Amino acid sequence: MVNNIPVEVLLIEDNPEDAELTIRVLKKHNLANNLVHLRDGEAALNFLFDKGSNNIPRLILLDLKMPKVDGIEVLGKIKKDEQKKLIPVVVLTSSKEEHDVIESYKLGVNAYVVKPVEFEKFVEAVAKLGLFWLLLNQPPR
Repeated sequence: MVNNIPVEVLLIEDNPEDAELTIRVLKKHNLANNLVHLRDGEAALNFLFDKGSNNIPRLILLDLKMPKVDGIEVLGKIKKDEQKKLIPVVVLTSSKEEHDVIESYKLGVNAYVVKPVEFEKFVEAVAKLGLFWLLLNQPPR
């Protein structure tokens, strides 16, 4: 929670341009009412596992290639935790490496999306992700 308001989307992304574009697209579609953006895996783990907090976002958008703690490690810790493992996690990354895809699914990722390079396709992909995970998907709560 941030200011006693439940977090809807937790965006974990170190690239400022990708983060800004993702936030703008989600806001345009009214899907970022309470979005938290963190720039590295260490900050994400601190946010999610800080003692005394109950930070359980409705959706986590997770980049893999980040400083301090990478996305694979963040994903592993989320999916091993009894309180957090049901949070939908979508890997949104530029990595097409087969190892990253396989490891992400082994750890329990809900979706793996390679960021489109073209501006319009990136915007479309983020909009569809947000609409599906925040409006259409029925969470287990």
